Amino acid sequence: MPLIGYLDRFSARPGERLEVKVSSQLGLPYRAELVRVRHADPNPAGPGMRLIPVPADWAGEYPGIAKPVPNGSFGRAAGRLALGEAFTLLLRVAPWLPRSAPQTLLALRGSGCALTLSVSDAGFAVEASHGDQAARCATAAPPHPRSWYEIAVTLGEGRLTLSQRPLQRIWGARDAGAAEAALPPADWSGETTITVAASPEATAHFNGRIEDPLLLRGTPRVTLDDPEALLASGRVAAWWDFSERMEGEAILDRGAAGLHGGLVNMPARAVKGSRWTGAEHAWRHAPRHYAAIHFHEDDLEDCRWATDFTVPIPEDMPSGVYAVRLTCGEHWDMIPFFVLPPKGVARAPIAYLANTFTCQVYANYRRPEFPEDHRRKRQAWGAFDWCGNLVTEYGLSTYNTHVDGSGIHLSSRLRPILNLRPGFVAVPDPVGSGLRHLPADSHLTDWLEEKGFAFDVITDEDLDEEGLDLLARYKCVVTGSHPEYHTPGTLDALQAYVSGGGRLAYLGGNGFYWKVARRRDRPHLLEIRRAEGGIRAWAAETGEYYNQLDGTLGGLWRRNGRPPQLLCGVGFSGQGKFEGSHYRAMPGATDPRAAWILDGTGIVPGDTFGGFGLSGGGAAGFELDRADPLLGTPPNAVILARSEGHQDHFVTVPEELLTHLTTVTGETPEALIRAEIVYFETRQGGAVFSTGSITFCGSLSHAGYANPISRMLENVLTRFQA
Repeated sequence: MPLIGYLDRFSARPGERLEVKVSSQLGLPYRAELVRVRHADPNPAGPGMRLIPVPADWAGEYPGIAKPVPNGSFGRAAGRLALGEAFTLLLRVAPWLPRSAPQTLLALRGSGCALTLSVSDAGFAVEASHGDQAARCATAAPPHPRSWYEIAVTLGEGRLTLSQRPLQRIWGARDAGAAEAALPPADWSGETTITVAASPEATAHFNGRIEDPLLLRGTPRVTLDDPEALLASGRVAAWWDFSERMEGEAILDRGAAGLHGGLVNMPARAVKGSRWTGAEHAWRHAPRHYAAIHFHEDDLEDCRWATDFTVPIPEDMPSGVYAVRLTCGEHWDMIPFFVLPPKGVARAPIAYLANTFTCQVYANYRRPEFPEDHRRKRQAWGAFDWCGNLVTEYGLSTYNTHVDGSGIHLSSRLRPILNLRPGFVAVPDPVGSGLRHLPADSHLTDWLEEKGFAFDVITDEDLDEEGLDLLARYKCVVTGSHPEYHTPGTLDALQAYVSGGGRLAYLGGNGFYWKVARRRDRPHLLEIRRAEGGIRAWAAETGEYYNQLDGTLGGLWRRNGRPPQLLCGVGFSGQGKFEGSHYRAMPGATDPRAAWILDGTGIVPGDTFGGFGLSGGGAAGFELDRADPLLGTPPNAVILARSEGHQDHFVTVPEELLTHLTTVTGETPEALIRAEIVYFETRQGGAVFSTGSITFCGSLSHAGYANPISRMLENVLTRFQA
């Protein structure tokens, strides 16, 4: 990337600072400045980009420095090992992507000695050297991808030996092997560095799973079938038992050396090892069944770039959406962030909840389709022109897979996020802008300003940290277009807010759908396990539905007993391409409890409305939510309108389908392809308004902000903030 950056956090309060980290390949200084982001849609058919310059003391020129991206996960430990002249290395390995180039499984480096165990598509190999003596041997037995092997290396009695023992029978495969070479005896004791799944230089990364690296003094004929028995023998110099402390980055050595180490770039833990039998699916119940770590050459937890400058948040800075704009010649970047009000203070009656968890889960999404006419549109509009289809070095999204085909289930915000940019056009949209997430939500924030609604900005991450206390001071909380991903903490806070009399306006679709995990001591990471059900870009491996970060079941909130209908009255029902349609007003539009929502629109039951907008050409489109009493829609909910006329490519979500073209509700699959606008009241003056569509906010600015969609929301927020 010519010019790109990221921040240490998504949000800050007055009195706090954000760190800005920039990499430039241009060899020239770049300019940095502050803008407030009101409207981030570059489509000339709408209000256009509205970026308001804000004076800042830190604005100015900074030297452009190119910074590397340290991709690839591995383990590392160091300390004194007492191996003597004879020792055995044992470990279990499942290569997921054998290649012609060797991938390092384990490397040992000491004073004047070195050992490297590697794998390629030709088989396993080991190289060892001590002083000026060196030897190499290889099995010449190609491993079967994703199958487990036990590898044994011995040094002693003038020999270097290597054996490859398959742990799974594969008919027709010849994947066992052994080899040996001469190597004079030498003392391997002393200060030693061990790397697992990469070379000591953090190259030659391994793609696959490693379990139970163990160093044993002497060269007895033993296996890893019972590591505890080996430990009891008193001959174990080191044993890194990956089943210990699975939630974190530590790797513990249970051997005599106590060479505890750590992981770099957060590989996948809580994955099936060679001992998994299917008897347990929760790793906490049988940790030794999950004693493996899955390493990838494209893992990236933290770019670890140095800070170029800081952005202090002044005490009087209004809450809102801002960006650090970087420019150098024709190249530019804009790094967005959110300013909250001071802690414990509400400066406005309305809180806009920015869906930063969803943005992070989608970070750097490489879409399956990327037509050239889509890129030409972006360039013609002056939109941000980079995306995961063009640049992969900053890690892809959890909607993509690693190079070895395993699903990406961890996402970090400590890296450039290309699709989290004002002016980013995400999807092909022949009749509209094709915006997702932050740029799409600017349709709402722009409308709030246009209509004079004062609002504070808060984020998912802040809500997870602070819970109900963050919401309780607001009369109303509004979501953006796609609040899809939530932790137990954010969902608990929102449910408590609504149950306690709060007013929620859910203005999107496919919301509160997937459960994500987070750990307070690693706040920049999110985890998603795409377990059974749901529209999935990849499927979690059987037996791997429980999160490594918190040990709880992942997957859909619906599968965890908390369907979206319990919170907001509607839940995900159908999906298609990025195209929109209209709503038709239902008899509930005249219900005295909710008729005020349509005041001034002229709409009566039977009328259609909303067939316009910057998102797919209609207020009801792309991803659709509907009411369902069986899933928690309360009996006092009023359905004001229902969408119709959706294109043939729309489908019903899989969790609704049963056999023989029937559904859980008994309706036809086609009947469930609908968005519904729902309103219901709770206690103490609380209420919920839901639009059931991801494209709803794209219609707010139509016809100079004077349209039924705009008027409806104006009626709702006017009453909700009172």
